[in-house]
Amino acid sequence: MMVRKTIRSLNDGQRLKVLADDPSTTRDIPSFCRFMDHTLLASQTEYQPYEYLIQKGLN
Repeated sequence: MMVRKTIRSLNDGQRLKVLADDPSTTRDIPSFCRFMDHTLLASQTEYQPYEYLIQKGLN
């Protein structure tokens, strides 16, 4: 919910870096990006905090 709310305030092409400690984000963030037509530019899920770089909109 926090990612969705924050990304709404961005313009297409802007990026959001997400840090998370919840293991469910390893499936939820990629699914969110696919469902909402955003681009997951990078992710690090080997150790916590997990890191994701999301670009609003598709490339």
